[in-house]
Amino acid sequence: MSHPDSRNLWTETLYSTYGQSFRIDEILFEDKSEHQHLLIFRNEQFGRVMALDGIVQTTERDEFIYHEMLTHVPLITHGDAQRVLIIGGGDGGILREVCKHRNVTHITQVEIDRAVIDLARQYLPDHSNGAYDDARANIIIGDGFDFVQTTDERFDVIISDSTDPLGPGEVLFSKDFYAGCQRSLKPGGILVTQNGVPFMQTDELSNTAARLSRLFKDWSFYGAAVPTYIGGLMTFAWASDNPALRQTELSTLKQRWLARGITSRYYTPELHQASFALPQYLLDLLK
Repeated sequence: MSHPDSRNLWTETLYSTYGQSFRIDEILFEDKSEHQHLLIFRNEQFGRVMALDGIVQTTERDEFIYHEMLTHVPLITHGDAQRVLIIGGGDGGILREVCKHRNVTHITQVEIDRAVIDLARQYLPDHSNGAYDDARANIIIGDGFDFVQTTDERFDVIISDSTDPLGPGEVLFSKDFYAGCQRSLKPGGILVTQNGVPFMQTDELSNTAARLSRLFKDWSFYGAAVPTYIGGLMTFAWASDNPALRQTELSTLKQRWLARGITSRYYTPELHQASFALPQYLLDLLK
């Protein structure tokens, strides 16, 4: 039987063998920018949904899980990050969470597509929640890969909030990109990156592991379950030249988090520590 609303269904095209469908209750925006096809629509379950080139990037309903974990884990671990670099992240969610850390004095965000920022500010205003007006934010419209190859700046934390390794996002999973990030980190700095859903994107995890292991003294992955990123646990890559950082004691994490005075909806110090415990099938894959 066909679904009564099947003519209003939009199906994500990330995988050739499997997909998830959303009922489109209202199309808010659809166009092709210089870099990619952009679609923003409203769905009763997930609120407003942004898709790029047929792949869901973010939704109003569950964005807080992704953005909090990709931001607070490295910043709380570091303890005193003052200079932060965001690659991608045009929807503004990462910038919003970084801005909550008052000890951060300078934030550089490099986004390749201005249209993503402009549309997110218009249609997904709660993602950035005024962060683009923060005086600490320096927004650069450009290629994140090129930026880390050429910048003279050094950062305490680099957060790569990229699309999947297709189209404009592909180079942000390359060994040269990771090497550029390593070069751009201060001693004791931390790199974290969006790294897909390994149950569905097996090669993405193993390729990243192979590349990071050649560049950093310490590398690993941590995870969070984000409903719209289908396939189970989503992983974030972690890399640093200081292996002790990943072993930060829970009491220290709790002390730092309390001192920040940040209100979260997903992140807790306990979850932070537990997120580095990976299921056996991923440990086997990483061997």
